[in-house]
Parts: sequence; structure tokens; C-alpha cells
Amino acid sequence: MPTTNARFQTTINFPRKKWHRSCKATPDINKELPPPRELPLSPRKRLGGENLCNIPQSLQCSPSKQKKENQPVTPSTPRGRKLEFSNSPLKHSPGKLELSAEKSPERPLCLPQKGDETPCSTVRSWRMVKSPVELFKKKDLCYQQTKQVLNTAIPERILAREDETKAITQFLLNHVCEEEPGSLYISGAPGTGKTACLNRILADLQEKLGASTQIFINCMSLRSSQDIFCTVADKLFGKGKLKCAGKDFPKRLAKKLTSEGPMVLLVLDEMDQLDSKGQSVLYTIFEWPHLNNSRLVLIGIANALDLTDRILPRLQARPMCKPQLLNFAPYTRDQIVTIVQDRLNQVPGERVLDAAAIQFCARKVSSVSGDARKALDVCRRAVEIVESGVRNQAVVESKSPVKTRNPGLKKVGLPHISQVISEVYGDRMTPSSGSECFPLQQKLLVCSLLLLTRRSKVKEVGLGKLHDTYSKVCRSHQVTGVDQSECLSLCSLLESRGIVWLKQSKEARLSKVGLKIEEEDVEHALNDKALTGSILQRGLEYFLN
Repeated sequence: MPTTNARFQTTINFPRKKWHRSCKATPDINKELPPPRELPLSPRKRLGGENLCNIPQSLQCSPSKQKKENQPVTPSTPRGRKLEFSNSPLKHSPGKLELSAEKSPERPLCLPQKGDETPCSTVRSWRMVKSPVELFKKKDLCYQQTKQVLNTAIPERILAREDETKAITQFLLNHVCEEEPGSLYISGAPGTGKTACLNRILADLQEKLGASTQIFINCMSLRSSQDIFCTVADKLFGKGKLKCAGKDFPKRLAKKLTSEGPMVLLVLDEMDQLDSKGQSVLYTIFEWPHLNNSRLVLIGIANALDLTDRILPRLQARPMCKPQLLNFAPYTRDQIVTIVQDRLNQVPGERVLDAAAIQFCARKVSSVSGDARKALDVCRRAVEIVESGVRNQAVVESKSPVKTRNPGLKKVGLPHISQVISEVYGDRMTPSSGSECFPLQQKLLVCSLLLLTRRSKVKEVGLGKLHDTYSKVCRSHQVTGVDQSECLSLCSLLESRGIVWLKQSKEARLSKVGLKIEEEDVEHALNDKALTGSILQRGLEYFLN
């Protein structure tokens, strides 16, 4: 008797004759197979009437999974699973992949078969369907084209600047083409089209000015005002050709400019950045065109209207060195509307911006700065907001099972323009009241300056003190005032109008502002005696209490 503690595993002797079904061919049943080895059979593989655990060749997976594949293949029984790309013209549409079911001709769809591990699965094929964004491709294209034309790059034509364009063109023809040296100073507030207008004229007159040497320098890129001499020499003669060293270098450069050669057109943008001790740099540059045998034509661009009178008083003693002056006034509401509409006319089809929205944007921008670039930025940002909303709506509708009607083109309205102005400028833009030529914010700032000069009896006031008084005047009239940085921009605009003078500092609060005209002239310029009279009669003490 074997002991009860003895443990052993029973082995099963399989018959020597064994065949299995192959998917390639059915073997001869009379042919004997080699005797199999005696191997233990695991409990899992004992299940089922037929198992293939002792087949000599190795299998890729378990017998139950392999059994279906080992069935003989006949023409009447096609393979059950097959992944294919359907090219059916009825359901094919480009854009997004979609799975579709295809029924087998012999077996019903999704019915379990004997020996299958799972019920029969459907044959799936990949199909293309339009993506949600492509459903609104036409609208997206319209929004994209509108944003492109609303950029601040140099346009093909300059609008609302016909007189200024004519004056610059005549100056270039008389001095560069006629080889007559001279100088021109262009002033105006930021965004009034000074640089854009000049660049467009230079591009149009390229053939006539082809024989001359043109040098364009933005003085904001210079580290110091003395670097202007070395920069001019490098662009005129080549980098390193003229040694930029020594105190006498400006004189050596002036000698080169008076020697024989083609005419030189020198354009200095942001010219007021060349501020130096005694203004020696600016004096030297303005004297170059009037040297004997000079071949230099100078065009300076800056924001200050009276740069040559206030910063360079010695030019008054030499009238021949005084440049020709040209001022660019801020854009009015009608001019801004014309510029924006001209840009939108370049887009074919229906307009994205509503006419009332354009008028609203122009009125807001012209009341504070008259900057056309700011108006274009506001309109472009509003288009981006509407475009983002349309895209999100397209995605939601594509996922919804209920099909909705395709709406028309969504336009930019007053709420979108108001939202952009509120986000970017803090809703500080207030529409002009009274005269269109002089905005309300500038009127209040001038009245505040009048109050301070009357009380302190000084000619100049700090910008920080002026902004504090201006804020109190705005609160008393229930008007939203601008912050200190915008107040500095307003002073620049008033300077371009010739009403105040501005002496900027590194800190905006320390900048100095003063009146250039008398009180009666101020009231006449403001063209609003009721407003100025009420503010001046109350006095500064009323607003301080």
C-alpha cells in the first residue's frame, strides 16, 4: 500500500495516432505521428473535448484561440475577421475617420458560433468624415482674411494724408532729384502716419531716386546719441571702412559728405532720442545739409511739434539752417472710419465688421489719441473674439445628435468692440463731446493745467501733480479719467497741437508740462466756453476739498 503522504501527479498516455486540422491542408489520417512525450497536463488544458497541448510544433496562442483559425478554408466559408479600408462612394467623405459595420454573406451579424471565444464581431472599415472646423471653413477663411487686412503694416495707399503726401513728394523731387541739399522736420503724435507715409512715398519714387543713396535709421535702436555718427558712416561707406574714433570724427564725416558723389538721403526716425549735452549732436546734423558743396538731404521724424524751436533755439539765429516743417495732425473720427472701411473692402464677400461697430471704435479712439494703429488693433482683436466663438459653437454642434440650421456669418458688433476696449484700455476711452476737433479728455487736461498755473503762478507743472488734479476734475464731472501713462500721451497730443510744451523725463511722473498760449487763446482753441468757464470759476480749491 502506498503511503498516504506520498504525493505524485498522474500522467495520461495519449494514443500514438493523432492528427490535427491545419488551415493549409488536411493531413492523411493513415499516416502515424511520432510517439509524443509524456508530459503533465495542466488543469486548465484538460477542459474541453479536444486539446492540442501535445502537438510537437509550438503555437502562437492558446488552443481555444487558435482553433478557429485552424478550420479548413473553403470557398464557401470566407475568413471571419478582416480589416480593410472601404472605398464606397456612398459613405465616403473626407475629413475624419469613422468605423462602419459590414455584414458577412454567410453568417448573420453578431450571432455566437460554436467554438468561438466571443460572439462574431462586425467587420469594421475606416471612413472619412468632415471635421467640425471644416464645416465652417468658409467662415473661418473670411475671418482670417479680415484679420490680415487689419494689420498695422505699411498699406498700399495712404488715406486722409493727401496734403502731407504732396508736400513730402515735392520736397524729395526738389532736393534729391534736383541735387539741392536741404532738411525737413516731420512732427506728429504717435500713430498719425508719419513713418508709413514717408516709406510709401519712397517706394513709389524708387525709380526717380534710384541714383541717390538712401539711409534710414531709427534712433531708438542707438545706445547713445553719439552712435549716430558711426552708424551713418557704416551705412554710407561700409562697416569698418571709416574709423569711428576720436572727437574729430564728426568733422571727418562731414568732409566725406561734402566730397564728390551721389546725393545722400538721410532719414532719422524718432529724432528726439538724439538728445545730448548742449544738443551738440542735433546741431551738427542739422548743419550738414548747409555746408559748402554738401550732398546731404535730411528728413527728421519726431513727436514734438516745436523740437527745432524749443530744443534747438540757436537755429533761429541761422535761418538758413532751419528745416522745413510739416505736422501730421491726429486722425479724426471720419478719417479713422475711412481707413478701416478701406481695409475691409479688400476682403471679398460679406463684411465681418458691422458699420455701427466701426463708427463706435473710431469715436472712442479719436476721443483719446487719434491713433489709427490703435483703431486697427481694436478691430482685429474683436474679430478674433468672434472667430473663437464661432469655432467653439461649431465643435458643440458637431457633437450634438440634433442637426441645427447652418446660421449665417456672425459679425462683429458694438458689444465686441466695447469688450476689447474695456479689456485693453480699462474702459478709459470716452467719446468726444462738443467739438469733434478737440476731444473731451484733452479739454479737461488743459483746464486742469490752467488751474495749476493760476494758483502756483509757475510756467511748468509736474505730470504727477497735473494728473492728480485732472483726476479730481474728471470725478467732479462724472467722467472716467485716464491713468498716468495715458495722461502722458494726451500731453503729447496737446504738444502736437501747439497748446502745451512737454519736457519728458525717465520717470513719467517727473515730466514737465507748460502752456504755450494765453488763457483766452485756450478757450478759443477748446471751443467750449461753458465747460472751461465752469471749471475755472470754481477754482482749484473746489476740487481739492
